[in-house]
Amino acid sequence: MKKVVKFGGSSLADTHQFEKVGAIVRAETSRRFVVPSAPGKRSKDDTKVTDMLYACYALAEQGKDFKEELDRIRDRYQQIVDGLGLKLSLEPEFAKIEENFRARAGKDYAASRGEYLNAILMSNYLGFAFVDAAEVVLFGEDGEFDAQKTNEVLAERLKNMPNAVIPGFYGSNPDGSIRTFSRGGSDITGSIVAKAVKADVYENWTDVSGFMIADPRIIPDPEKIDMITYRELRELSYMGASVLHEEAIFPVRSEGIPINIRNTNQPDDEGTWIVESTCQRSQFVITGIAGKKGFCSVNIEKDKMNSEIGFGRRVLQAFEDNGISFEHVPSGIDTMTVFVHQDAFVNKEQKVVSALHRLADPDMIDIEADLALIAVVGRGMKSTRGTAARIFAALAHKNINIRMIDQGSSELNIIIGVHNEDFEEAIRAIYNMFVLVQL
Repeated sequence: MKKVVKFGGSSLADTHQFEKVGAIVRAETSRRFVVPSAPGKRSKDDTKVTDMLYACYALAEQGKDFKEELDRIRDRYQQIVDGLGLKLSLEPEFAKIEENFRARAGKDYAASRGEYLNAILMSNYLGFAFVDAAEVVLFGEDGEFDAQKTNEVLAERLKNMPNAVIPGFYGSNPDGSIRTFSRGGSDITGSIVAKAVKADVYENWTDVSGFMIADPRIIPDPEKIDMITYRELRELSYMGASVLHEEAIFPVRSEGIPINIRNTNQPDDEGTWIVESTCQRSQFVITGIAGKKGFCSVNIEKDKMNSEIGFGRRVLQAFEDNGISFEHVPSGIDTMTVFVHQDAFVNKEQKVVSALHRLADPDMIDIEADLALIAVVGRGMKSTRGTAARIFAALAHKNINIRMIDQGSSELNIIIGVHNEDFEEAIRAIYNMFVLVQL
């Protein structure tokens, strides 16, 4: 058994959390490769180290004195070093960071130092080898992650190592400069490492015991998801579920490596398993509910639209020409509705309207703002009759008007459009119908 284990920022926020992580790694010899994030918040009002580094570098960019801010970051790490009783000095690293900040090494470099320092600390604490991600996680000239080259270099580097710590979140450009993934990118690094070493399991340790069926900020103490497929997770992540970075799925998916979301503070919990496919039925018809506010719909009507070849392409071209991506495009015989992010659309709406008239010559265009989209996802929906009817009934019972419904051909998800003001109540209504009411 070979495991890659990634620990989030909350799992590594202070000495006590480091000790928990150490106990978890040492509990199983199969946990051979560790990917740490930067220290997160120690309390609600605390600041993440990554945000401290951004603020510190901003001062450096402005030519201002940043010593006090850098000292605060140094103190965060020193508290952990002292608390663990390590014979380790990070002074040479901080001297190098100060030098590179003065040389304007870039925001990506600044942000990456949290993971870099934490990995040095972790490798010292565990007695594992340290492998700098800048040497093994590679980006191309175009700034895109080079998956093939990274896999080759990383696999070669780690193949004879019994254990190693690889910092998450960053890699390097062809010129050697540092480049980071988007926020939460340590999840991606863990997945990349799991693929390279052909791990049996990729464990992703955080501060929750897996995925919940719905957002706990909306549903108090929601039920946990025991097992979810990659496809279900993609749908939920895209619509706002944020326990795992959505791009972390792809490297392990290609190798059939399962992901296990675990809780550092409750290590005995089984957590949530993310798998390619499973014969196990989910406890409920639905696997999860997630959604986002802030959409608007552009409804285009034209008689005999369905018989006009190229009409849909011309409509979408109006959005493309203005740099706006679309979310969903439900349509009827004489109508076509395009859902877009309101923030991206609002300042370009009249340009889009003009382009629509020029390209598609519609009979009417109607725009509706302040909409929310909710995804109801579940592999069990395909084999269960009446799922959509139950959703309609749940929302009707709460007097919630449905502005759109869209179901993909896979029958894996149903997208519901409602007004922003009905968003939370709609999620509660759907949750109650499928989780609290068992047929």
